[in-house]
Amino acid sequence: MKGTIINNVRPLTPALQALAAEELNETPDRIVSDLQLLKNWISQCPHLRVRTDDQFLVTFLRGCKFSLEKAKQKFDLYYTVRSHLPEVMLNRDPYDDKLRKLIRLGVGLPLPLTEKLDGPRIILIRPGAYDASVYTVADVIKISNMIQDILMNEDDNYVVAGQIGILDCANVTMAHFKQFNPSFIKKITIMSQEASPTRQKGFHFINTPRGFESVFNIFKTFINDKNKTKLYVHGSNLKSLYKVIPRRLMPTEYGGEAGSLDSVIETWEKKIISYRDYYKQEEQYGVEESKRPPANASKMNDLFYGTSGSFRKLDFD
Repeated sequence: MKGTIINNVRPLTPALQALAAEELNETPDRIVSDLQLLKNWISQCPHLRVRTDDQFLVTFLRGCKFSLEKAKQKFDLYYTVRSHLPEVMLNRDPYDDKLRKLIRLGVGLPLPLTEKLDGPRIILIRPGAYDASVYTVADVIKISNMIQDILMNEDDNYVVAGQIGILDCANVTMAHFKQFNPSFIKKITIMSQEASPTRQKGFHFINTPRGFESVFNIFKTFINDKNKTKLYVHGSNLKSLYKVIPRRLMPTEYGGEAGSLDSVIETWEKKIISYRDYYKQEEQYGVEESKRPPANASKMNDLFYGTSGSFRKLDFD
């Protein structure tokens, strides 16, 4: 199958094709028919305004290990949660002065190296790089989703092998933590956990500040049991991190071989700008709740707002 284009799906490398077969139940001969079944279902959902190109849709099949029913649920939820987060999903013009400056801070950066040919993509997250008096966490999540759009379309390691997050808490202050409220945390957790077609292989916290544990415990209440087992807190012990993630995969500022932070930021700034038209197109997609089947509508409303009445602004003082 090497070099063979299935519909408009990019061929995987031999290493990733083997991994997809082993871990995702992928059978190249079935992709065309599975894509058509998914498209047929989309055409029968009047509430969905969505992309239907093959490369985009196959991400959901792979993310659900080719269970068509699970792919349908995740696809619907993917667009539903985006419609419920306009502060994150709208106005994503990389030429906007405020967004451009935030992009150049490099708060979230996919790193160029993977441990193996079929290794997961490593995402370095540096919340301490932004000024909490200038930017909000919604601004940061907006950039993160702009990057995710690119990875879902272009990065087969990310889609097939998954991702590993490294959250460097250096320079994080209480002002950063206070930007979160439970309602917003719930929505972004649904977005990253239930609605995302990509697989989380691990999430590592480093350079954690004093008081981190109490905040961390609040966040864990929104995370399912499966993903809780993939959380690792290293504190300032980077040797502990490097036992799991080889140091060479990190930027030079961390003693690695992935290039300087500035070079990685520059690469991603150019890539994000190249997707400007894509982001504009995305604003037309989402869900029209008035057209959703009533039973399904009630279920989705409960998912997002069923307990919101009990939510209060978190108090970290």
